[in-house]
Amino acid sequence: MTDNRRFYEAAAAGARRSAPAALRNREPIAEVLEEWLPASGLVLEIASGTGEHVAYFAERFPALEWQPSDLHRDALASIEAWREHSGLPNVRPPIAIDASSPDWSIDRADALLSINMVHISPWSSALGLLDGAARLLADGAPLILYGPWLKDDIETAPSNAAFDQDLKARDPAWGLRRVEDFAAAAAERGLRLEETRIMPANNLMLLLRPDRTNR
Repeated sequence: MTDNRRFYEAAAAGARRSAPAALRNREPIAEVLEEWLPASGLVLEIASGTGEHVAYFAERFPALEWQPSDLHRDALASIEAWREHSGLPNVRPPIAIDASSPDWSIDRADALLSINMVHISPWSSALGLLDGAARLLADGAPLILYGPWLKDDIETAPSNAAFDQDLKARDPAWGLRRVEDFAAAAAERGLRLEETRIMPANNLMLLLRPDRTNR
């Protein structure tokens, strides 16, 4: 299966692909992850893409074990190439996961991370991510997302509005999602939106945690 999300990548001659945005945003994301991730345990990344993020974060947070994943075979090849290049012992081989499917080949994690996925995939994938988090995470464990979002109390930047239109032109099922819609769907699954952090370049990070005490 060809990964048609590759429009955001730079040209690559070998298996190790690269996304310029990943190089720009990895440090700001890591600074927030330092606050939100557990001190130890297994972090499952959904839609790892090129694999650059997981290699960087695994080096930055060596006490955590990292499980990258993706739906697309060419992405899995790039992730594996970055894993081998890094030589880091705390990065597991990538696994195939379709977020929209309930059949994930992993049954637990201490944290879930998804970067720039929900707007470059159907809404069913966003809902599947929430379903997966509800299955895998214990109460209080973090589900962390990063990317461009729409939010009722934040004025939409012109660049984000243009990006939203470009995404929908590429695939009508894509597009920026409203934080409020995502939080409502999360609440239906026992997940609570705990914090929204404003990030550079008109992006947001969302922190959700399972809270089944009121269900």
